[in-house]
Amino acid sequence: MARPPVPWATQPFSEEPGCAMWSCGVLNGTGRGEDQLLCPHSHLVLSVLSLLCLVVGVPVGLGYNALLVLVNLCDQSSMTMPDVYFVNMAVAGLVLSALAPVHLLGPMASGWALWGFSSEVHVTLLVLFNVCSLVTMYSTALLCLDCYIERALPRTYMSSVYNTRHVCGFVWGGALLTSFSSLLFYICSHVAARIVECSRMQNAEAADAILVFIGYLVPAMAVLYALVLISRIRKEDTPLDQDAGRLDPSVHRLLVATVCTQFGLWTPHYLTLLGHTLLTARGKPVDGHDLGILLFAKDLSRLLAFSSSPVMPLLYRYMNRNFPSKLQRLIKKMHCRHQNCSVDHAGAQQRSA
Repeated sequence: MARPPVPWATQPFSEEPGCAMWSCGVLNGTGRGEDQLLCPHSHLVLSVLSLLCLVVGVPVGLGYNALLVLVNLCDQSSMTMPDVYFVNMAVAGLVLSALAPVHLLGPMASGWALWGFSSEVHVTLLVLFNVCSLVTMYSTALLCLDCYIERALPRTYMSSVYNTRHVCGFVWGGALLTSFSSLLFYICSHVAARIVECSRMQNAEAADAILVFIGYLVPAMAVLYALVLISRIRKEDTPLDQDAGRLDPSVHRLLVATVCTQFGLWTPHYLTLLGHTLLTARGKPVDGHDLGILLFAKDLSRLLAFSSSPVMPLLYRYMNRNFPSKLQRLIKKMHCRHQNCSVDHAGAQQRSA
């Protein structure tokens, strides 16, 4: 029995070298001369963007995400609820930055792939990519909801740092469980001849639709609902506005910038999944022109998704007014350990005298 294809939505990494990334071969024989003329230029743009992401985006993403995590974990007493969510997104960003070179230099990089990998490695990368996507989207959505709770009900500790840490743990667990469907599709694609039940799990369009619904529509509705509630509270003038325990108003600007950035960079990825599902649901074969556009959009949207890794820590770095002071304290602490704190001990002795 022939092996059924793995769902298109669950293929950020191809199993065959040079076949996943968009190329001009799909437009040959379509009879559209303008497409064949534009094809090499579009392919060049994708190659340049891929190299730019590899040379600039990956080092920046690894460095700034690691710095964000290190600064906050070394000063946990000063962490706030938003800091916990940004640390959670930074961990996902570190994984995405580590996956980016494999994508850009692996078998999906048509024409200049440096290596290939087995099916086991393919499914591992597949699950990691989907998990990072889900963690990023749901961390953004939960950040919005907790910011509303903190602003509407200060000092209730419903959105405390302690509770937020547990929520982030559940986010990772839920993302792993959701991505488990990718493993099921992968396994059934190999053992369908021996297990009859696997024949019911070979609907690739259903897998794409589920991923779009769970990974994008649900957090998008949660974010929209939270932002509407926050906007209503901001218009009201209540005695709670003078409460010292209320959330810092500057966090609202960082919140809006985070939502716009994350959804702006990840929306194209989910739209390509939805577009593939709708094209396939028509029951008609996809011609070379539509397939070429779809593959081009898939590769471009994937680059945008990977670019969220360096963009988010930079946004946090320049919009969070507490981050510079935390970074200075960390540098002083490291310098103090290196110098054995001789100067500080002397100062402490003078103050005690």
